[in-house]
Formats: sequence, structure tokens, C-alpha cells
Amino acid sequence: MILTALAGWGAVSLYRSHDTGPDPSADHRADGPPSVDLDRAVAAYTERFSPDGAFRPPSRTERQTVADGVTLLLDHHREQAEQRLAGVDFAVRTLVDSTTGRRFAEVYDRVDQGPSPRGWGRVFLDLDHPVRWSAQVPHPVSDEKSELLGVRVLRGAPGGLLIIAGAHRESGEGNSADVAHRRDTVFDAICAELVERRLPGIQLHGFAHKSAPRYDVIASSGAGSAGEGAGRALADALRERHFAVCRAWVRSCPLAGHENVQGRAAAAAGVPFLHVEFAPGPRTEPSQTARVAEAVSVVTRDWAAHAPAG
Repeated sequence: MILTALAGWGAVSLYRSHDTGPDPSADHRADGPPSVDLDRAVAAYTERFSPDGAFRPPSRTERQTVADGVTLLLDHHREQAEQRLAGVDFAVRTLVDSTTGRRFAEVYDRVDQGPSPRGWGRVFLDLDHPVRWSAQVPHPVSDEKSELLGVRVLRGAPGGLLIIAGAHRESGEGNSADVAHRRDTVFDAICAELVERRLPGIQLHGFAHKSAPRYDVIASSGAGSAGEGAGRALADALRERHFAVCRAWVRSCPLAGHENVQGRAAAAAGVPFLHVEFAPGPRTEPSQTARVAEAVSVVTRDWAAHAPAG
């Protein structure tokens, strides 16, 4: 179901997490939420991902329950969100990012900590600012270090929500864990709620150098045109930082994401969406990754400054 947003952005009430398991990346303090290096936290989360890893497709009820829980958090109903999420063994905890000092709510699957994770994903959302945009990582580990690029993008502007798929894209049977090309996943259910709220999103991918040897980045607005303005701003910012960019709204580019299901949903609703593919260097070399994050922040800071249309 689609939950209606409350008007305005009130203070977010903090509730202590029901989870008591230790987090090796956290500096636990008695006077508030733990300070966490989000890079380390995400790396620890994804280190188990592999092509032969576990993945269980969620039922319709399960995936919508998680999406409803995230929506309740966006509407500032923390206690109700925790109750809703607990019904499918998800939970919420508040973290302070040690790099930015900002508070984030982390929505996580308790089952991930056991021997048979379901692979349904994880969400981080800004508690200190109105959530205005999302960064989406559908192929963590498979697209090497795209999940860590996602953390840099989240840090680059206020008001972000980062969603990371919960398994390697080759996990499970067939393409059941390839969330960018399926509508029956927790990842897609959450992204659908974000489109319902008209929040623009940028989806981060990776390609092998041989797939497009002339380019460092392939930037596309996916199946629609609503993101073209943001795409032009991103491409210009990347070019200024010495990256070669293929602009899919200008010429035929490989890997332009026209069949991406989250992009198709955004296009149908007229919501800005960017599908961006990065060569290995921009994802894995720290100096390049820093420049990529700076370029993306040109777009996400603009999104953060404006309320969603509609």
C-alpha cells in the first residue's frame, strides 16, 4: 500500500534499536547513537556476497511490508516503522556517520546476521534533513565497489537515501537476484515507493573497460527524459573533472539502461532518474572516486534544495 506523507518535516524521534548485536565499525557511546564509518559498515555488509551466495525471493507481502516500513520512517513514524518491519524480521537503528557527523537510520535484515541470509537489501536514510533524493546500488560486489561509491554519493549532499541490494546479482535461481531487471524484489518495492513520492534517483552501475573503451562514464536518463537536465549537469561536472562521458540523450551509448525496471517506473511517472555506468577506475581508484562523488554532488545538492514536484 502507499502511505501518505505528512506535510513538512518535523523533528525525528529517536528510539533505541531492538538489535543488540555488536557492530565492528561502530564506536558505541552511552549518551547517544554509535558513531560508524559507513564505508566500513557497508564493506562488512557486502563482504559475504558471491555468485553462489544465498538469496530467497520475497513474497508480495514481505516486499511491501519492508517498503511500508521505509515509508513510515520517511513520514517520521519511527515506532510504527519498527513494528511494521519487525513482522518480517527487519529492524531499524540510528547511526552517526563518523565522516559527516550526520545521523542516519539504517533499515536492515536481522536474518543477514545468521547462516542463511535472504539477500533482501539494506537502506540508509538521512535523519537530519528532509529526504529529497535517492542513490541506488542494484549490483553490489558484482559491479565492483559500486556499493562504496554509493556511500560517497550519500555523503555528498544532505537529504539522501541509499538503497543497496542484498545479494550478488548472480545469486539464487536464474536472474531472481538481479534487482535492476525484476519487479518482484524488496529493492524494487522500495524504489517504487520513492517514485510514488516523486523523489529523483541516481542508480550506480559498473562496466568492464572493454565494453566501452572510449569512455569512463555512460550517463543516461534511462527510459524517460525527466532526468535529462540533471544528466547534462552531471556529464558537465564529470567532464570538468577530466572524465570521458558518453551522453545517452545525445548519441547511442552502450549500457544506457533503457530496460532498467526502476528507470521505466520513474519514466512512467515523469520522475527524474539517472542510470550511470562507471568504468573500473572511477569506482575503485580513490582519487577518481572522490572526483566522481564531487561531480554527482552537483546534481544531488540541487535535488536536496528543492521539494519534489506534485
